[in-house]
Amino acid sequence: MTQDQIHLFALYGGLFGLLLWGRYRYDMVAFGTLLLAVILGLVPARDAFAGFGHPAVVVVALVLVISAGLVRSGAVLLITRTLVDASRSLGTHIAIMGGIAGVMSAFMNNVAALALLMPVDIEIARKAGRSPSLSLMPLSFATILGGMATLIGTPPNIIIATFRGDALGESFAMFDFAPVGAVAAISGLLFVALIGWRLIPTRDSGVGVDPLAGLEPYLAELRVPEDGKLVGTRLHELETAAAKADVAVIGVIRDGRRRYGTGRNLKLAAGDILVLKAAPAGLDEFRVDQGLETPTGKSGAKAVDDGVTLVEAVVPEGARIAGKTVEAVGIAWRQNTTLMGIARKGRRIDRSLRKTVIEPGDILLLLVPEDRAEDVVGWLGGMPLADRGLSVTKETKIWAAIAVFAGAVALAALGVLELTVALGVVALAFVAMRVVPLSEFYDRIEWPVVVLLGSMIPLGAALEASGGTALIADGIVTLTHGWPTWAVLAALMAVTMTLSDVLENTATAIVAAPVAIIISERLSVNPDTFLMAVAVAASAAFLTPIGHKNNTLVLGPGGYRFGDYWRMGLPLEILIIAVSVPALLVFWPL
Repeated sequence: MTQDQIHLFALYGGLFGLLLWGRYRYDMVAFGTLLLAVILGLVPARDAFAGFGHPAVVVVALVLVISAGLVRSGAVLLITRTLVDASRSLGTHIAIMGGIAGVMSAFMNNVAALALLMPVDIEIARKAGRSPSLSLMPLSFATILGGMATLIGTPPNIIIATFRGDALGESFAMFDFAPVGAVAAISGLLFVALIGWRLIPTRDSGVGVDPLAGLEPYLAELRVPEDGKLVGTRLHELETAAAKADVAVIGVIRDGRRRYGTGRNLKLAAGDILVLKAAPAGLDEFRVDQGLETPTGKSGAKAVDDGVTLVEAVVPEGARIAGKTVEAVGIAWRQNTTLMGIARKGRRIDRSLRKTVIEPGDILLLLVPEDRAEDVVGWLGGMPLADRGLSVTKETKIWAAIAVFAGAVALAALGVLELTVALGVVALAFVAMRVVPLSEFYDRIEWPVVVLLGSMIPLGAALEASGGTALIADGIVTLTHGWPTWAVLAALMAVTMTLSDVLENTATAIVAAPVAIIISERLSVNPDTFLMAVAVAASAAFLTPIGHKNNTLVLGPGGYRFGDYWRMGLPLEILIIAVSVPALLVFWPL
């Protein structure tokens, strides 16, 4: 063992010790370790920050932006309408989401599958009143498992297929990975859904949790448009949809007259105004789901196209708006702003919102131009509440956003575009379509996660360049001398998994594939058996957040610590080896 190898192994030991301890934030630990490696000469200074331009880092950043765009466009709402069920247990939810994720990941890149489903899972967690940490890690693991079943599901499978073509003259086909990969994926998904999620510690990331949840719900009004789907609908038929969005329908305004406690059999007509009590997110969801509009004569859909956002402001004594109505101060024509709701603790509001006199202590929900939120609140004399990430669903762009995303994923799957380029096109298209405001583009990226991954990639490259990974491979050959073939397969998978937990899984496949060929030659057995073992094991990176991009993606939104992954990941990796080795011997006989 060379001096550089000794230093790198020691550095990795200290790094993982600090990360598992969890006393210091993971991004600072990783970045500090990288700088120490540069100072010690283990990582060339010119390569110190090369990791921040690595495709894996770019993919993680872009996926987070795209996920935000899918939420704002209404694509996620389209899915949650079907998947959300308040009575569903956490285990059932994880089983359903995991199954969907696994199937999707088999036929599209597993990073893209997580990009679509992660915001769905966060929204479901918000509605169920639980932390996203309980379901995001199972979702990540499910997308990784599903990708094992086909050639295009995960990059290691593509690398192994390419390596076989170069070494043996013929590449693996699309579904050659299915027999063993499906056995591993199904077994893993069953474990995650039935047992694994129970091993995850509950973390509070703040994502999906409303920091102002204790506020009174807003009294709001939404109008039934002329061609709306609710025309002719009886009021009681809205109960299910309203409950699903956590909205209470408390009355109807018709011909300027407010009817509290209106009969359940009342047929809604064009121009009717529904009086609702709801939180901002539920109000927005109900508006989109039922095709309603704001009661100012300007449709909600059109207002969204004009580039607006939701803000909340409390009215103090002496504010311009205090003691006046929004009509009197001209909020609509002076500031191009709509009053969406009023939260007034303890007292009923009997007039329509625009004719209601605003009192000190009221909290206003305002629909304002995206670039003028602070100016509008200041002009009214209000005080903005803490930002809780409110946004307006741009439902007119649902299918355009889905088409752009699906098209990019298809081009990446067919090899027309690199995944990084395809995702970059989607992110840029979302900005051009105003699905993601340019002002929010960088706010959507989890920068600590980017720093972690960008710091670890040069360290992994240094371990490989120093011969550290080759040293591990040689150790396998020496250690397993004289062992039965199934035991050698198990050892190869265990070491490959360990490498994949430290290195990125693509790099692991590149390192481990030649080792698989060498071992098969020495044992005079079928090399395909060992190549398939590497393909499964390289993808099975479940112990850390750095082995697979999907694990890195959920690190921030789930509020996880570095040491949380092994709790479910370790038994899952053992299970994958236990079911894969017999499957390899059956489907790829020696």
